[in-house]
Amino acid sequence: MLQGKIIKGIGGFYYVDTEKGIYECRARGIFRKQKVTPLVGDRVEISIVDEETKKGVVEEIDKRDTELIRPPIANVDKALIVFAVKNPKPHLSLLDRFIVLAEKEGLEIVIVLTKADLDDDNTLEKITNIYELSGYKVIPVSNKTKLNIDKIKDELSGNVVVFAGPSGVGKSSLLNEIDSNFMLQTGEVSDKIKRGKHTTRHAELLKLDCGGMVADTPGFSSLTLDDIEENELKDYFIEFDNFDDCKFGSRCIHENEPGCGVKEAVENEEISKERYDSYIQLLNEIRQSKQGKRRY
Repeated sequence: MLQGKIIKGIGGFYYVDTEKGIYECRARGIFRKQKVTPLVGDRVEISIVDEETKKGVVEEIDKRDTELIRPPIANVDKALIVFAVKNPKPHLSLLDRFIVLAEKEGLEIVIVLTKADLDDDNTLEKITNIYELSGYKVIPVSNKTKLNIDKIKDELSGNVVVFAGPSGVGKSSLLNEIDSNFMLQTGEVSDKIKRGKHTTRHAELLKLDCGGMVADTPGFSSLTLDDIEENELKDYFIEFDNFDDCKFGSRCIHENEPGCGVKEAVENEEISKERYDSYIQLLNEIRQSKQGKRRY
């Protein structure tokens, strides 16, 4: 048996990086019976079928430290959530969805704002102020001016990192800037709809010259929160933790309850109103989703 990590999965084939090279593997049928799908990032044990052609079979999958649903990747340490300052216009509600899902998995989160050289209306400052107040590191970057490319390399070094964000924000272009060996296919943003073409077709772990591995993943324009309960959402807005001295204690969901420390902090501008409004929007969406499921 040989240990390795799945770095790519396409059409039922899993490419496993081991100390003896990369093997193209099928997964044992028992995984299908157990309804377990191997994921990129999985630590696995393989048996070798043909050493000459580097063919193998995935025999065992180690317990996962983390598991993301969209993108489907296991054992990630850190999420770099990538949005553009402009082209496409940043939608903060979508950014908050990515943050909630990454927080649910206990990932370290860094917000990366691309195309900083296009900022002509203080969008960069506005977004930075909102998310730094919330407790997140925000790094503006520009491929054109090389702004903060070294800072992104520092964030990647020694980690398994997922790049997540909507299409067209320049994830692949940024990766090419970080490591020219990638030469990832990049697509132009449609002038008509200001939304990127899906140039990345599958999740894949890429080795970095600066150390660690990064996942380049398909972009998404929407994310659902189906796996999150109504009373759980507040746990993933980390700035609420500092102001949760509420009359109803842990039962307070910071909406209509009197004596709510979080709502008071919003009024005192200690919590961003944009973030709080986004929380309420997502809370209502979760409720509607659950009600819809109960009807059927």
